Amino acid sequence: MRTLMKTVLITLASVAPAFAANGSEAKGSSFLLILFLGFAALIVVFQFIPGLVLFASMLKALFTRAPKKAAETLSEKPGGK
Repeated sequence: MRTLMKTVLITLASVAPAFAANGSEAKGSSFLLILFLGFAALIVVFQFIPGLVLFASMLKALFTRAPKKAAETLSEKPGGK
């Protein structure tokens, strides 16, 4: 078992540098990557705007007083007095 583990470790240690990148591919961001990131940013922005509208309407509903008639209706018990 130990010889098998040693063989595997030696094999992995000697093969790993073959898969390392030499840096010649890194020439900057491609046009498709920039397009994808821009599309993702648009999705986030277009989901953020309705969220802000909902949040503002929630705050408005929390901090405004209910009309008197609606407040009386809410305070009545179901099934009469």
